[in-house]
Amino acid sequence: RNARVVEMQDFEKAKDKIFMGPERKSMVMPEEERRNTAYHESGHALIGKLLPKCDPVHKVTIIPRGRALGVTMSLPAQDRYSYDKDYMLNQISMLFGGRIAEEVFMNQMTTGASNDFERATTIARDMVMRYGMTDALGPMVYAENEGEVFLGRSVTKTTNMSESTMQKVDAEVRRIIDAQYKLARDLIESNTDKMHAMAKALLEWETIDAEQIDDIMAGKPPRPPKDWTPRNPSVGGGGSGTPPVAPDPAPTAA
Repeated sequence: RNARVVEMQDFEKAKDKIFMGPERKSMVMPEEERRNTAYHESGHALIGKLLPKCDPVHKVTIIPRGRALGVTMSLPAQDRYSYDKDYMLNQISMLFGGRIAEEVFMNQMTTGASNDFERATTIARDMVMRYGMTDALGPMVYAENEGEVFLGRSVTKTTNMSESTMQKVDAEVRRIIDAQYKLARDLIESNTDKMHAMAKALLEWETIDAEQIDDIMAGKPPRPPKDWTPRNPSVGGGGSGTPPVAPDPAPTAA
């Protein structure tokens, strides 16, 4: 910024760049794509706020970053060294929030949820095959990790299993995924007012943080972000630049 002092906003921007990737400011999305991304990210954020074991939602943006069209950033309140079953189940539900929001509010499905599905399936499969978190298969490891650990990646390889055991594994993975998908859909469909309010805030401001999200979850008009400047300042005393919280009819795909 060519400033003489380092301010908190500089640290925030640096943190965002590390956790969410660099902004692709040159990328211009069509309005329909922006609306879809706003509801997609709102779905993630809503589930993250409603389920108790999800990490706190710190920021949501529809500014393209890295390879993503939008990002919902959740950070743990403290360092985690292990994960319990409920935490992993809540993570799966949160990952499904984006696709469900597209279906419910945009009446369409997009490829934007592909990475969410991949991560959710990996978590569910690890719960069954590596962590013994299902009653049907019990505390037994059905897979081993392969990969270059120093590269920070791990590849799961199945051990020798009978066909019947593989079918049980697939059935358990499907059961976990279906249950968490249903939970996420029920939560989104029962909180449509908050979904509309969050999507409107994202379309207006492009990025919202924990303060705006907390306002929306409390049913209050979200306060403008601290570093936000109105593009068209209102004339007279009527406008505050805050998008209304009252829900409107769900948008439909063209």
